[in-house]
Amino acid sequence: MSNLTRDTERALAEARRVRDDNRAGGRHRRALQPSIGQESRRLRRRHRSHKLRNIVLALFALWVASGVIGTIIDGIGFMGVMALIVASVVAVAVLGKYPRMKTPKRVDLTRATDAKELVGRTELWLEAQRPALPAPAADMVGKIGVQLDALGLQLDGIDPNHPAAHEVRTLVGETLPEMVDSYRRIPQHLRAEERAGATPDAQLASGLGKISDEIDRVTRQLAEGSLDDLAVKTRYLDYKYGDEDMALPAPSIAAPTKDPA
Repeated sequence: MSNLTRDTERALAEARRVRDDNRAGGRHRRALQPSIGQESRRLRRRHRSHKLRNIVLALFALWVASGVIGTIIDGIGFMGVMALIVASVVAVAVLGKYPRMKTPKRVDLTRATDAKELVGRTELWLEAQRPALPAPAADMVGKIGVQLDALGLQLDGIDPNHPAAHEVRTLVGETLPEMVDSYRRIPQHLRAEERAGATPDAQLASGLGKISDEIDRVTRQLAEGSLDDLAVKTRYLDYKYGDEDMALPAPSIAAPTKDPA
């Protein structure tokens, strides 16, 4: 009887998870969602621009080569023109598909040399993991992507040896991917089974929520310096230009006096 009860509860939990996944648009649809952050979009645009450059260079080389050959042999003829068109189409098709953009590996996250690279690689890595995550965790990944963009702006220009920079590298480059990998190593049929008071699906969403809160805390901590600088500059401008009581009186120009003589 207990086995039947466990099987029933497992089936119900799986049904609820499928229901939630369908409400979110399904795993396949989530895989087609746009990038979760600006830095990952920037990396994707850069990759597309490199492929476009390769296509332009290949077409230029083909047409120049055909022109040179035509000059040497006094024209390439109809078959030569058709071959050139076919070669151009093949070049566009192949170079438009390859090289594929590589998904960063976990070790690549900690090897990032600056804040933008760290944020961009982490966002790309999370986008690759998102289709395999339950709906609540996938939504949390989208939120973390936005937070990573804000964090990257605060880290830009900060010494890599700064304690906050080290904390971010540990949190984003180690703790976050380790949590996702630990979840993905759990067999599919066990992810909705309650253990220690919560299912792995719920534990993952809760853990990502705590990481999101920590990213927000570090971002606010780094922003306090900028806020203080802005407040100082504002008070200075108020003192110099905005407060009429403190403004220096304009110099008076005395009217010229006539010589009594």
